[in-house]
Amino acid sequence: MLRISLLLLASLGIASAQIKVAIINVQNAVLETAEIKKAQTDLEAKYRPQQAELEKLQKEIVDLQGQLQAGQGKLTQQAEQDIQITGARKQRELKRRSEDLQAEVDRERNEVLQRSGGRMQEVVKKLAEEKALDVVIDVTNAVYFKPALEITKEAIAAYDKAYPSAAAAK
Repeated sequence: MLRISLLLLASLGIASAQIKVAIINVQNAVLETAEIKKAQTDLEAKYRPQQAELEKLQKEIVDLQGQLQAGQGKLTQQAEQDIQITGARKQRELKRRSEDLQAEVDRERNEVLQRSGGRMQEVVKKLAEEKALDVVIDVTNAVYFKPALEITKEAIAAYDKAYPSAAAAK
């Protein structure tokens, strides 16, 4: 009986201690920082010439297909074959260059996201300490939460403040 009383008292003591919880959408927090927005703009500008080259190559392929269709029955077999060979070569080149460009863009984007993700974790930790939070949970792991618990916007503002060089370039 005494043991049950002690357990009951202990559980009441634990229950009376309030745990401060906050919710954050880490993905949105990272993606909405000035640093990521600037990085996205920089990536688009950096790879715009290569993208334009790919679009030009795609247009050349479409033009070759149009030549084949327009010349059906009018072109010699050799001319048709030459256009088909040229089209196939350009198609392979387009595929290869597209894959190379995508891999390069993905690599750069992942580097930026990884660096920013690490920085965001530091910012959230500092924010949690300042607000005396016991737990910060990502929104993807929460079934339900009151909107007042969300600190995503605060985390974005704190990030932009902590890394002003990225924010100033906005």
